Amino acid sequence: MSQPKKNPDLNVAIYKAREEAQKQTEPPPVRHRRAALVEIYVVVAAIGFAILSTFAVTSHYFVFDLSFTREMQEFTPHWFQLLMVAISWFGYGPQVVIIALILVALLYVFGYRWEAVCTFIAALLAILVDTLVKDLVARPRPSANLITVFGHVLKSYSFPSGHVTYFLAFFGFLWFLSFTLLKPSVPRTILLIIFGILILLVGPSRIYLGDHWSSDVLGGYLLGSLVLISSIAIYRWGKTRFFVTQEVAPPGEKA
Repeated sequence: MSQPKKNPDLNVAIYKAREEAQKQTEPPPVRHRRAALVEIYVVVAAIGFAILSTFAVTSHYFVFDLSFTREMQEFTPHWFQLLMVAISWFGYGPQVVIIALILVALLYVFGYRWEAVCTFIAALLAILVDTLVKDLVARPRPSANLITVFGHVLKSYSFPSGHVTYFLAFFGFLWFLSFTLLKPSVPRTILLIIFGILILLVGPSRIYLGDHWSSDVLGGYLLGSLVLISSIAIYRWGKTRFFVTQEVAPPGEKA
């Protein structure tokens, strides 16, 4: 039985990609300092989630939710509506799954093997935790009788915003990797800007489109922060335990 032929050109391309990735990767001490800064932010941002979710159980929406959404929806330029729709588009299926798989695969091909695994974990955790909290709080979606709901009213629960939770956990972890691993460069800056814009604008887009109240969005940012810090903790815990021989961004002297 004949053996499948190996593709030498593909092997060379992968080697060159990993070699370039290694050149762009900061040494362990720099990565650890940056990681600590991000973790401090996430911990502080996540403190209020328990309080907010408790109030969300007893209130379908807050007074400021209704007034904030109505004021925001008074801003009606066509370009802004298209932007809000475009940002939210990244969080719907099947594209959300396809995008996640592509980015995880790219990380693995470039040699960031443990980083790829943890990015997948971050996405999975976000989906699971968001679903669990939604079922526990059971807050209904904004009513089309109160505000403008673009498209149809979604059937799932409203608190917290799943888009926001996922974007902060998944794209936030990619932002964390870009910030902590890569040396200052144009590609690094572009990645930080893209991931940052997606995270910052997904919240307003969910409010503007009438799919969530502002308190749902705030809850999503806080819950996403909890998922993000958990993913970072898993990443740093496993850095010296798994894939320790990977060529790109090895663990160094600490996790």
